[in-house]
Amino acid sequence: MISASNFPETADIETSSEDYASRFAGAIGAWLLQIQEEATLKMLSPYPGATVLDVGGGHGQITDALIKNGYRVTVLGSAEVCKAQIQPFLDRELCKFQVGNVLELPYPDQAFDVVVSYRFLAHVTQWQPFLAELNRVAKKAVIVDYPTVRSINYIAPLLFKLKKGVERNTRPFICYREGEIVDYLKSLNLSVSGRYAQFFWPMVLHRMIKSPGLSSGLEGVVRPFGLTALLGSPVILKLAKQNGDA
Repeated sequence: MISASNFPETADIETSSEDYASRFAGAIGAWLLQIQEEATLKMLSPYPGATVLDVGGGHGQITDALIKNGYRVTVLGSAEVCKAQIQPFLDRELCKFQVGNVLELPYPDQAFDVVVSYRFLAHVTQWQPFLAELNRVAKKAVIVDYPTVRSINYIAPLLFKLKKGVERNTRPFICYREGEIVDYLKSLNLSVSGRYAQFFWPMVLHRMIKSPGLSSGLEGVVRPFGLTALLGSPVILKLAKQNGDA
């Protein structure tokens, strides 16, 4: 049973659940997460041993990779229940967990070298205050992911019934105009220093295929032509602080 929270933005209560984790089960789920993990580690490579705050990261999708690569990880969740997926790491004291309001993070300015947030922006209702708060506590960079309107995801409402039939536990999400996000981030003195569009084909298609090899082939056909960079989603975006490093 997922417990409630009095905070205004609590999308991670769902994404930290066992039900949500089941969407990334099996070989195809591992393949989907591997794409995300590799892009994340590449973006973090200029900051060896950095302190990383993973906002809404109770899903644990990058926790293991961050720890194994020497990053000092703190996960912030909207409720105690959000730590269930990362409990094994907490039990071994390999990372930290704290409950807090994502719009009023319980940390001073520039408390962490890098702030990461995945699977949250697509479901947030106050995206500007959310991004501003991530920026406030970051010293060097902010990394977020989001679905973009410049992709097949834009027709998601038309595909929702099919998606629901395949994933069963899916929910609507927000697609963003990338220019709008980038312009706002520039107003926060952040500049784009890394961008990676993960998939040209919808993730639901890969889940239907259930074949990492075939999915890798389908993605490999279009990426060399720049179609994934142009139309792929979700996008992982790295924003560097103007006074920070790469």
